[in-house]
Amino acid sequence: MKKIIIGVTDCSKYENYARWIQSHGPDIQTIKLSEKIQNLSDASQCHGILFTGGEDVHPRFYNKPEFFEYCHEDDVSEQRDEFEMKLMEYTEGNSIPVLGICRGLQIYNVFRGGTLIPDIPTWEKSKTNHAKAKDGSDSNHIVILKYNSWLSGIVGELKGETNSNHHQSADAVGKGLVISGLSDDGIVEAIDQLNAAEKSFLCLVQWHPERMKDQNSPFVKNIREAFITAAQKLV
Repeated sequence: MKKIIIGVTDCSKYENYARWIQSHGPDIQTIKLSEKIQNLSDASQCHGILFTGGEDVHPRFYNKPEFFEYCHEDDVSEQRDEFEMKLMEYTEGNSIPVLGICRGLQIYNVFRGGTLIPDIPTWEKSKTNHAKAKDGSDSNHIVILKYNSWLSGIVGELKGETNSNHHQSADAVGKGLVISGLSDDGIVEAIDQLNAAEKSFLCLVQWHPERMKDQNSPFVKNIREAFITAAQKLV
């Protein structure tokens, strides 16, 4: 049996993402892609790449360096930003399937020329808490997918509850991208490509499917299945 090799970008919770992908089945192998060891060349072995959550994207990459004061200063890695955007150049140049989660959505949006809201509570006065709950657990809220969006076709539903743990979000979307899902208070929760069905797989979500309590939720299971299916075509 040939292995489906998935590159997973490095972060403090790398093992959570790797286990989630590997739990799809015994035919899955993961490779850690990390700015710490600069192993960009290992992407050539991958049939798909998962961009994980983690640090705030440095606002200089979306031409708003003055927004740095709204970032978590001890949680920014320009080296990681640069490494992952090089990975994105590789995936786009070689039609490699991509799944972006949380920060993964944010940095891919920046890579495509989009911008971010650097701190949701400051910018939006959001009625919903998108950050962790006081006890450190994920918050939860409703996500509404756009009718006839590419992602709604994968999920099979237009509305569902997801977890949430972020203080930044996409603002202006990048070139060739379109918002496909919003939280019930209007924060961007999912991004598709324009004419997605005609292009290589690119799924960007703000929630964390790898740690949702309901792993059978279509907002978890269907997304992973679609990603792995797309990667399998390159084996």
